[in-house]
Amino acid sequence: MTLLPHLKKRGVRALLPKDDPLAAPADLVTRIPEEEIAERADLVIAIGGDGTLLYAARLVAHRGVPLIGINRGRLGFLTDVLPQDMLASVDAALEGRCERDERALLEARLISAKGNSIQALALNDVVVQKWETGRMLDFETWIDGAYVNTHGGDGLVVASSTGSTAYALSCGGPIVVPQLDALVVAPICPHTLSDRPIVVSSRSIIAVKLIDRPDTRAEVTCDGVPLGELLPGDRLEVHPTPRKITLLHPDKFEYYRLLRSKLHWGRGSFNKPE
Repeated sequence: MTLLPHLKKRGVRALLPKDDPLAAPADLVTRIPEEEIAERADLVIAIGGDGTLLYAARLVAHRGVPLIGINRGRLGFLTDVLPQDMLASVDAALEGRCERDERALLEARLISAKGNSIQALALNDVVVQKWETGRMLDFETWIDGAYVNTHGGDGLVVASSTGSTAYALSCGGPIVVPQLDALVVAPICPHTLSDRPIVVSSRSIIAVKLIDRPDTRAEVTCDGVPLGELLPGDRLEVHPTPRKITLLHPDKFEYYRLLRSKLHWGRGSFNKPE
C-alpha cells in the first residue's frame, strides 16, 4: 500500500479494475471496468511475477501502453524492478527517465477443419500440449509452408525471443536476447532425443497439425491462457504481428546482469572480473 499514497502525492490518479481484490481506499484509486484500462491508462504498473505482467500485457497489447514490472514473484525475467526500488523506478517512469524496450508479440490462429478460426496474442509463447490424456501426441510441423518433421511427445512450444527464458528454456531451448528477431520451436518431452529445438526467423509462419491417433486431445495456450482445443484436421498457425509491447526498465538496465541474477551465474569463485 506504499505505492498508492505515493502516486496521490505526485498528483497521479491510480486506476484499478473493479474486481481487483486489493482493499484500497476510495480516495486513492478509481475503480473502472478491466476492459477500459488500456483506453484510460498512460502507464501500467504490474506488481507480482512474470504471470502478472503477462496478464497486464494482454490488457494493453492493442493500445501500446507501456508497462513497468515490480517483482514480487519468484524468478521474474519480465518484472525486473526490486520492491525496494519500486518508488524510485515508478518516479523515473513518470518522468520519462526509464529505458524503453519494445518486445515483439506473436499471434496464434487456431483454424478448425470447417474453416472457423479464433486468434490471440502472446508475448512469451504459444504452446500445444496434450490434454486430459496420458498418451503422447503425434503431430507435424511446417515452417513457411515447408514440411519440417513429424513429432511424438507431449507437445510443442513456439516462443518469442522474450519467451525463450520461459517454458522453452525448460525444454532445452536456447536463451535468445530480446533484440534478436527470432522464434524458438521447442518440442516438449520428445519421444526421440534427436528431436531438438530450432531457432527460426521471427517472420516465419509456424503451422502445427495433429495426426489422428486414439485418445488424441491437445490444447493450445497463449502465455498460459487457453485458446482452444486442437483436433485432428485442425491447424494451428503462429505468425508475426506488427503489434508490440513496451516495457520500461530502470536506468542502466543490463540484460546479462539480469540473467546472472536470475540463473545464478557467477557464483563461488566465478565472479564478474574487475
